Amino acid sequence: MKILAFGASTSSESINRQFANFAANQIQNAQVTDLDLRSLSLPLYSSDEEQANGIPDDARRLFELIGDHDAVVISLAEHNGSYAAAFKNLYDWASRVEQKLWQGKPMLLLSTSPGPRGGATVMEAAKATFPRMGADLRASFSLPSFYDNFDVNQGVLNADLAAQLQSAIAAMDT
Repeated sequence: MKILAFGASTSSESINRQFANFAANQIQNAQVTDLDLRSLSLPLYSSDEEQANGIPDDARRLFELIGDHDAVVISLAEHNGSYAAAFKNLYDWASRVEQKLWQGKPMLLLSTSPGPRGGATVMEAAKATFPRMGADLRASFSLPSFYDNFDVNQGVLNADLAAQLQSAIAAMDT
């Protein structure tokens, strides 16, 4: 199964990118494409910009990447209770290519943060909107206190949280 995985952040040390790739690689028979959002360059979305210059190539590139994969694993960064600005801008532009930008693809929706809520607020926003934008949302999981609960080699350290993540990952095999 070809899986597009990315953290919805442009940080060079994104914990959400680490988490998305870890989870994607746990899916049975996964061939994971690690998308670094820093590789996509887009002007700030506005209808004036779109009218003057059209949809940027990198917005089309994301749409094509989604289409070229069997499933999507995203881990959302939370900035002040919402999407990271770079992801929101990409999301807005890509939805102009086609409103159902997730193209019916099975999706594992994740979030994490250094804090105890693990990106819960942004997770709720995405769960409410991504299905309307064409996501086949199979499961979601929010990992609290990333630095206390995750190791790059061992994965999720807390047994209860690890079991919850494994359950979410198993939903991608259906």
